[in-house]
Amino acid sequence: MCCFNSNDILWTYVQTEKMPKKSKTPSVKRRIADQEQPAVKRSKEEQSDTSPLCFQSPATLFESLIQPMGTDRFFSEYWEKKPLHLQRSDPGTASYYQSLFQLCDLQSLCSQGLEYYRDINVVRCVNGKKKLLNKEGRVKHSVLNKIMSQNKATVQYHQPQRFKDELWRIQEKLECFFGALVGSNIYITPEESQGLPPHYDDVEVFILQLQGQKHWRLYNPTVPLAAEYSVQSEDSIGIPTHDIILKAGDLLYFPRGTIHQARTPAGVNCSIHLTLSTYQRMSWGDLLLDVFPSLLCGRSRREVSLREGMARRLLLSSSAGLHTNKRLAASLRALADEMETGAQDLGFTHMKRDFIMNRLPPYCQQQLSSPSGKSPALEDTVILTFKDHVVITVEPRPQSTDDATELVVFVLHSLKNQREGHMMGDSCDDQEERSISTGLQFPLSYLQALRQLQLAEQLVVAQLQLPTQEDKLNLALALWSENLLRVL
Repeated sequence: MCCFNSNDILWTYVQTEKMPKKSKTPSVKRRIADQEQPAVKRSKEEQSDTSPLCFQSPATLFESLIQPMGTDRFFSEYWEKKPLHLQRSDPGTASYYQSLFQLCDLQSLCSQGLEYYRDINVVRCVNGKKKLLNKEGRVKHSVLNKIMSQNKATVQYHQPQRFKDELWRIQEKLECFFGALVGSNIYITPEESQGLPPHYDDVEVFILQLQGQKHWRLYNPTVPLAAEYSVQSEDSIGIPTHDIILKAGDLLYFPRGTIHQARTPAGVNCSIHLTLSTYQRMSWGDLLLDVFPSLLCGRSRREVSLREGMARRLLLSSSAGLHTNKRLAASLRALADEMETGAQDLGFTHMKRDFIMNRLPPYCQQQLSSPSGKSPALEDTVILTFKDHVVITVEPRPQSTDDATELVVFVLHSLKNQREGHMMGDSCDDQEERSISTGLQFPLSYLQALRQLQLAEQLVVAQLQLPTQEDKLNLALALWSENLLRVL
């Protein structure tokens, strides 16, 4: 059981001179799906980036997000352990946070075809329960505003990074940093109102207060590092371990499983905050569920004892029995020993596929419609691009009709992912279609050359570890055609 106390929280003030170095990456005007505008080329006058965040790399982005807290200290003392509250006295941070989402953005987005339930929920906490005030169909701003004012309701806007460029920019870098999906929600809550009842989530949560103030109360978790969402009754959660007023520019982090509720205090006309969430179904248990079937299947091919038939009438028995338990335990110990020595690669392909198929595309996606630069030749020095957006898996060939399973190498990438569908959920058919369209398939003999490219900063095509010159050039051309390789 995790226990919090009032001494666990960090109160710190951020001075202007402690802000990280400004990123040279240009900030971007808002781009709605129906009005896609190039978001990269800007004049020098426009490039005075006022962001307090540093976008030079995923690591610098996260470091600047939680400054002045250091990254190492955050992960050793707070991550999955206890809440962290960072207070910022710097007006530049507050101004930047406010620019991430404003009330006028909601009015503009309503004209782009937002729908209730899919994009917008209108909620209020009444007597400890969530009251849903949604209408049907498309959202009209005038109606939405009326529901808010008459019911003192909270607007919950799902996944604003689909349409807000700066949130795309932030969350894409965070997905590279965590190696996990990063979702977001905007919450707009009027004075003296609360949108959701006390509950805990199955995600790590970062709260950015964009406008106004929000009164947060946190409670000891009943299920530390919870793997599912759950509403909690007021009379069962005890007294708050943390009582916090978030102001514009502040950041609050708490681990999954932390019971929480938030309310806009009296005297504050409106509160707007952004919730960034990550690490859903990213536990060691989830990884074991992914790797275990393939490990067991591989060992069964090599170990005859695992292919022997089990005892007669075992399926009709009321219990497995001690002998069966011992035999299975011995097989698991042998498998564990094989894993520990590295005799067999861990093939966690499902988690890799899920991440790469559903994550945000690179922030500069609009430049990636066709290969750039010259096509590679054998004498060219090349570099693998967008490494954080690429995974390599070894899997059975799809729809193989051979008796023996043939393994092939897949290079999966997220360059063709559509940000407008990020974190919105897809049907199985949609996922299958995208898994085919966002990857390359190679013979297993190409695996070593692909790992060469992953590990090397740069490499001459002729140095690729493949048997023929034709194979080396074919691999380079295939990657170049997907914008995954560039000639230096």
